[in-house]
Amino acid sequence: MAIFDNRTARVLSTILLFAAVGAFLWGARQTVIAFLFAIFFAFLLDPLVNLLSRTKIARNSRGRAILIVYLVLIAVIGGALALAGPKLVSEGRNLGTQLPSLIDKVTSGQIAHQIGSRRGWSWNTQVRAEQFLSSHREAILHWARSLEGRAAQLASNVVWLILIPILAIFFLRDGREFSDSATEALDRRSQKQFLRGVIDDLHEMLAAYIRAQLILAAISAVVYSIVLTVLRVPYSFVLGALGGVMEFVPVVGPLVAAALILGVSFLSNYSHLLLVVVFLGIWRLIQDYVNAPRIMGSKVELHPLAVLFGVLAGAEIAGVLGVYLSVPIMATLRILWRRWQRYEEIQKKVGPMDISPTDVRAA
Repeated sequence: MAIFDNRTARVLSTILLFAAVGAFLWGARQTVIAFLFAIFFAFLLDPLVNLLSRTKIARNSRGRAILIVYLVLIAVIGGALALAGPKLVSEGRNLGTQLPSLIDKVTSGQIAHQIGSRRGWSWNTQVRAEQFLSSHREAILHWARSLEGRAAQLASNVVWLILIPILAIFFLRDGREFSDSATEALDRRSQKQFLRGVIDDLHEMLAAYIRAQLILAAISAVVYSIVLTVLRVPYSFVLGALGGVMEFVPVVGPLVAAALILGVSFLSNYSHLLLVVVFLGIWRLIQDYVNAPRIMGSKVELHPLAVLFGVLAGAEIAGVLGVYLSVPIMATLRILWRRWQRYEEIQKKVGPMDISPTDVRAA
């Protein structure tokens, strides 16, 4: 009796193949991540390119439509930077200048007397707060250095902001050809229809998710900046921009944004901290239960518990990047599972060789 039959050999070879592909993806993870974000960026612009390519402006040329969309995008970003850039740069420079002195006051415990005397703390409470901060000086400095290191690491990857839009051009121009080539590589007609259905579902889901994330982030940045400015919170424009950026990271991002806003407000000795807390709570409810369902629609269709599991697992595996990618990955797994179930049901009814495109779409 042979130790390995053909079926066992096929299973083992498949496992080894997946292991090799996984090792390759992990080794080239930075390049893979850049291509993933290029795909996301292409999904964001694809509806505009499709719409423009059918008009007389682009003369039915997809390449010309891509060029026009990029020129308009550059003009919009340039206009936004011209309007808000000077204020943002000014506040960012002031915050960067004041940050070392704020950290020194925190680590020495001096901040406890400065804030406590203004907020009516007793002398004993101020002393206990000062002793607590001074005794944790090394931990606070280590935390501040780690944040500085991560910020420097992000700044060193700024080249990806140029590379990702360039890569997205190829996906915008040849994305349909890529998917058609992958579909044609399969042998059986039923398998081709299954893969085509998965690709179509992924296209709808990712397009809706990326556009929704961008819109929600833009709304958050505007609302944070306006309300914090009205409340006279220090560095309101910088905090508003950070709040908008953090909106891209599910669950964790808004919490970090709220912590940053409250932390800067507290350390700046802002008087109406309770108003900021109330605003952050109300805005989170509006964003999560009013704006997000209306803007994102039903394309993702993930239970909140599934989202929370994906976020926690993504954070443990790949940090902030894993948190950001957790929702689309979970939604992709859901699409694959539902499509496979429908595929199996159709195979049982009509046979694997008789599945038509109408059957798969109807399922």
